[in-house]
Amino acid sequence: MSKPITLLAEMLGTMFLVLAVVGSGIMAQLLTTDVALQLLINAAATIAMLYLLINLLAPLSGAHFNPVVTMVQMMKKGISISLGFGYLVSQVSGAILGSLLAHILFDRPIIALSTFDRSGSHLLIAEVVATFGLVVIVFADWKSFKVRQRASLISLWIGSAYFFTSSTSFANPAVTIGRLFTDSFAGISPQSVPAFVAAQVVGALIAWGVLARVRTASIKARVSR
Repeated sequence: MSKPITLLAEMLGTMFLVLAVVGSGIMAQLLTTDVALQLLINAAATIAMLYLLINLLAPLSGAHFNPVVTMVQMMKKGISISLGFGYLVSQVSGAILGSLLAHILFDRPIIALSTFDRSGSHLLIAEVVATFGLVVIVFADWKSFKVRQRASLISLWIGSAYFFTSSTSFANPAVTIGRLFTDSFAGISPQSVPAFVAAQVVGALIAWGVLARVRTASIKARVSR
């Protein structure tokens, strides 16, 4: 697959993912004042879009849509550093475009930085946990999953983590950056972004360490038979 196509797939995939997150958040606020129902609407739209995007775009780019997934893939030497950097740029730019497009669709100011402060150690721990689970599912190579199966598992993890984590499971540095450009239900203030991104990277690195240990143990078990 040519490099331009893979980068375009990553940009469009991340853009539509953030569009789903931000757009459904805005729509939820227009439909109801019930915060629980708003979160349910937001989660349902995100689950559906994520499932569709992974199935549609995985053959083109692997459907990362997430810098920490790309980071781990580079650590695995699954993609080159230069292509990985291209993925990161595509993902972040796509995420920002997703927020801007959501504002256009709902007739809001195109750029409106978030004032939604998301600070606290509990939120950062939640991001570590959410990202850990996501990366484990993405790279769980001890079992062979088809694209559709992996799309289901990833979507279900993110959807459930909306409700069992206090941070509502961003688990994605590009999406986190994109969401700072919307002063809406899905937003995150600029000052909260660095800590969220750091927590996501930590969660990914822990997951990579665990996966490496499991892989080593599996190899040893096969050799000893």
